[in-house]
Amino acid sequence: MFDGVMLLWWVLTVPSFLFVAIDVWRTPAATVIKWAFVILAAFTGPIGAFFYVLGCREPLRGTHEEYVSVRWRQVMGSTMHCAAGDGIGIIVGAAIGAGLALNFWPDFLLEYALGFGFGWVYFQAFAMRNMAGGSYRKSLRMTFLPELLSMNLLMTGMQLTTRFSMRAISGGDDPARPEFWFIMSMALVVGFAFAYPINWWLVSHNMKHGMLTVRKEPVSAPSGRRTMDTMSAGPPPAQPSIRAKLTMTTLTFVILGGALVVITQFALA
Repeated sequence: MFDGVMLLWWVLTVPSFLFVAIDVWRTPAATVIKWAFVILAAFTGPIGAFFYVLGCREPLRGTHEEYVSVRWRQVMGSTMHCAAGDGIGIIVGAAIGAGLALNFWPDFLLEYALGFGFGWVYFQAFAMRNMAGGSYRKSLRMTFLPELLSMNLLMTGMQLTTRFSMRAISGGDDPARPEFWFIMSMALVVGFAFAYPINWWLVSHNMKHGMLTVRKEPVSAPSGRRTMDTMSAGPPPAQPSIRAKLTMTTLTFVILGGALVVITQFALA
């Protein structure tokens, strides 16, 4: 039964990935958003393709700005960006840790370091440096806290999924087996679901971007529609207080810590 489900998943993943990898370059979105969808589709197959069509693909020519302007699509873009950047680092860390037969805590720290490092240093700060006036150093400062909060919730969902699944599925902890990669795919989907609420808060409070529109020939963008030009122009939008940021940071670490307690008590017992 499980082998049949896994086979069906991979059969659906191949055409889903090819569709996104080809079609996304026709969509007037930021390049980093396009690559994020390609990465997401490679691991989440039909779910990633569904997210792309539902959240970013331009339904009619010239309508992308309006299509992606609604809040839930903005948050989907923000969460997808995190899942692609942090997620690929986490998955690489999990594969390395499994190959080296690391114990839980060294493996967890490796996954966290690679996930946060790649997601923050490249996928957020480097890829979005234009929004910081072209300064990479400033972009690193601007994106650190939002990436940390999003990473904590993504990591929570992925750790809960992988630790319990690897215990239950034979071969799930071996990177040379398809079961391992199937578990990683499911973990990324669950991590996306965990990270979505915090990304809603981050986008609502102007701490993260959502879905961006980039055109070779700019079109007028009414108030509320987000394009790379409108987001990089003018004074920075208001953000929450230091107390609010501290509260949300503490909350994400508490949630991640609670997940680690559950894992150590039940998945590793």
